[in-house]
Amino acid sequence: MKFEQPIQSLQVFNDDTPAGNDELTGESVKGVLTFKDAPKEVKCKIAISSVSCANAQANMNAELAGWDFDQVCQQAKEKWNDQLACVDINTNNERAKKIFYTSMFHAFIAPTLYCDVNGEFRGHDDKVYKADSWTNYSTFSLWDTYRTLNPLFTIIKPQYVPDFVNSMLSIYDQQGKLPIWPLVGGETECMPGYSAIPIIADAYLKGIKGFDAERAFKAMTSSATYDKQKGVPFVMEKGYIPCDKVREATSIAMEYAVGDWGIAMMAKQMGKEADYQEFFKRGHYYEQYFDKSINFIRPKMDDGSWRTPYDPFRSVHGVGDFCEGNGWHYTFFVPQNPEGLIALMGGDDAFNAKLDSLFVANGDMGEGASADISGLIGMYAHGNEPSHHVAYLYPYAGQQWKTAEKVRYIQDEFYTDKPEGVIGNEDCGQMSAWHIMSALGFYQVNPSHGILVFGSPQFNEATIQLPEGKTFEIVAHNNSHDNIYIQSATLNGQPYTKSYITYEDVMKGGNLTFEMGSTPNKEFGAAPADRPKSL
Repeated sequence: MKFEQPIQSLQVFNDDTPAGNDELTGESVKGVLTFKDAPKEVKCKIAISSVSCANAQANMNAELAGWDFDQVCQQAKEKWNDQLACVDINTNNERAKKIFYTSMFHAFIAPTLYCDVNGEFRGHDDKVYKADSWTNYSTFSLWDTYRTLNPLFTIIKPQYVPDFVNSMLSIYDQQGKLPIWPLVGGETECMPGYSAIPIIADAYLKGIKGFDAERAFKAMTSSATYDKQKGVPFVMEKGYIPCDKVREATSIAMEYAVGDWGIAMMAKQMGKEADYQEFFKRGHYYEQYFDKSINFIRPKMDDGSWRTPYDPFRSVHGVGDFCEGNGWHYTFFVPQNPEGLIALMGGDDAFNAKLDSLFVANGDMGEGASADISGLIGMYAHGNEPSHHVAYLYPYAGQQWKTAEKVRYIQDEFYTDKPEGVIGNEDCGQMSAWHIMSALGFYQVNPSHGILVFGSPQFNEATIQLPEGKTFEIVAHNNSHDNIYIQSATLNGQPYTKSYITYEDVMKGGNLTFEMGSTPNKEFGAAPADRPKSL
């Protein structure tokens, strides 16, 4: 902490008791500064470091050398404008523009920079490390952000992704497993799953460089077999996690299957056949929980029997079978393999009917239900992450037009320009990232597979600034509040009938144009060859 005005004296207090010196250690330490000449305005600069006071001073000198307050404000404004300019939208709807760029602002708040200007930072083991050729980050809300925020970064800021991955690998070195929810140099162990895994797999499979793939793969497989990780020994022994042995067992296991699928896909790309076979099998372990007699995901007991009685509406926060959700939510939680879930439910018609029923289901979740279950449309809960991919499942079963309906409704209902304009918890940018992707017109359902499923573009034009000076332009002709349905599409001027686009096609640069209308074109994307695939 540094002041522009000269300090005359410092008095420190232990709670309200004055101390006799200028140094004090306690739980309620206070200080009173007196300045010479009683200035009307006091300017103060504060710098921090996880390593040392000397590093904090160096950070201040490097990043905030002067005392021109207005200049600092202008620099901050320019930096934010530069950051937000990676996506340019064309719309006459000022409210929609305000909501969109507020979402962009939220998306860039986390992860947070966690190293000094010399590259040093304090690790989870309290040792000091140095990032020599990369930048260290923390505040990874991974259970939330692996779904949308991290895939979004691979499109609008791919240069950040290697630093994120290297930060996660550094944490692996420090604590023996990949991070779960790291916060400024410590592991909170908050939320289920090993959600760093699909993020790393996604980066590798999209061809993003700047990290050691072999080292990353070892960290992923070691974390997925780490015997101190909740429920992992049961996964390896039984293929499922018993609900009478582990709290929130079913959702933990469903999350693990998402990560295991990512490991399998990365193993296949790297030519590691044995690993591919093992983790591909584990990526299908969601099947262990599907009770075909009731068409729901259902918790399983240690002896292999179903949890009885079982109410798919019921949620008990923290001690039930599901994390921040219920059987309705987790029945559709197979983002890594929607086609497999469709097959379990009996095919396209049965799946679409079941998905329709989710959005109108009405039941009692109980007094102990998680407060995170919010933003409800039937039992679809947009205020919490496990539901975020669900509206985009229809195209896998040939009904892209229903996704358009659901996505536009969610945007209108749950994203506003009021102070409480984001439903649920922002969760370090995840809630806003969903809106950004959806407003552009697509969404990555499988977090480890760069397939962007079409919804309903919100703006007449949007341009994404890509590396090497390339751009990807999304145009929606005849777009309006009522014209929400895709009638047809072209990619780089050529007719395009698929209900998705690949990450590779976006990153090449080009133009995707939609013709919009007020009634569904039920044939768009309906042919099996035009549907998104998980493999």
